[in-house]
Amino acid sequence: MKNQSLTNNIDWICIIIYSVLVLLGWLNIYSSSLSSMEGTSEKQFVFIVLTIPLIFTLLYVDGKFYEKYASILYGIALLSLVGLFAFGKTIAGQRCWYGIGSFTLQPSEFAKAATALALAKYLSDSQINLKNINRQIQALVIVFLPVLLILPQPDPGSALIYSVFIIVLYREGLPAWYVWTGFIAILLFVLTLILQPQYVILLALLVIVFIHFRSRLGDRNVVLSSILFALISGFVLSVSYVFENVFKQHHRDRFNILLGKTVDMKGVGYNTNQSEIAIGSGGWFGKGFLEGTQTKGGFVPAQHTDYIFTTVSEEWGFLGSILVIALFVGLFLRLIYLAERQKTKFSRVYGYCVAGILFIHFFVNIAMVLGIFPTIGVPLPFFSYGGSGLWGFTILLFIFIKMDANKVNEW
Repeated sequence: MKNQSLTNNIDWICIIIYSVLVLLGWLNIYSSSLSSMEGTSEKQFVFIVLTIPLIFTLLYVDGKFYEKYASILYGIALLSLVGLFAFGKTIAGQRCWYGIGSFTLQPSEFAKAATALALAKYLSDSQINLKNINRQIQALVIVFLPVLLILPQPDPGSALIYSVFIIVLYREGLPAWYVWTGFIAILLFVLTLILQPQYVILLALLVIVFIHFRSRLGDRNVVLSSILFALISGFVLSVSYVFENVFKQHHRDRFNILLGKTVDMKGVGYNTNQSEIAIGSGGWFGKGFLEGTQTKGGFVPAQHTDYIFTTVSEEWGFLGSILVIALFVGLFLRLIYLAERQKTKFSRVYGYCVAGILFIHFFVNIAMVLGIFPTIGVPLPFFSYGGSGLWGFTILLFIFIKMDANKVNEW
């Protein structure tokens, strides 16, 4: 009875959307690499073919396997990240890959699924209450251990993805102030880069005073307001030091260009400028498959990886871009719907992790290509070239599809 009617219980909507996205992704990789990256589309085709036995394996394995061995899979993922420091292959200044002949493997792509499983396993314990500070710390340790290993590679793009787990934790009971603190910190950081620190501090003071007098606590809230103001002031005053001494030069350049403080169309800003030109040149209906002049001319760097969406926009136009975006949004909504109807907390939490990871990849990549987010190397799921990325996203998604199909056996 356990594995009966798997094909009937499996969510074919997710599988169809996944298949369409992978096919469209390969077509755009083929187009973007045709003139300058010979052999790229052939390699991606091999990666796609190899996902077929991978998918069957993921669906064949008993659904309880992923819950039972979540901690072990998480431990293996951490060890694979640690191993990069000794055995990793350095490409473009990043030590993110293991070299296997002519191929490379990026363990951070697989660590996302392992972290999602570990977090779901931890939160599914009936004794876990995220209102308890010790439980909060333990959950955050699970999330940020991989981040601490990924940042030194350096790979800030992959590290950024893990921030989405905070939203999942919030959904499961983490106090809202964690989310608000993160949002306010980002806002203050950006404002301080745009304005002088003293103006940001003055603005913060005005907001705190306004909130204080609107608060029902009145005078009893003076100490809390004073402490908050002191913390905000200290953070704002530290932004300049962090920006100049912690951020690398190319990170500073990208932020300065994004904020309009520097114009560099031929240097650091070249990628974004060419990306915007390619997107704008597509018009409503695009120039046609294999007809993109920016794409064929090789003007957009990394067009088959991080900037693959520019090929979609140039050759398929606005309508084609909307179609791709609609497919992604449909997948996200479907995953959230499936997560809500799970019978176990483990499956529900993991489902939200899957939806969150795919969404933040999608959102950051599109924002980066449109020039409203710094270039940090975040691939577009199922579209960007790379076997590790494709397999990592496939594993992430199909583990949940298996869990959802298995829910008929849950009580």
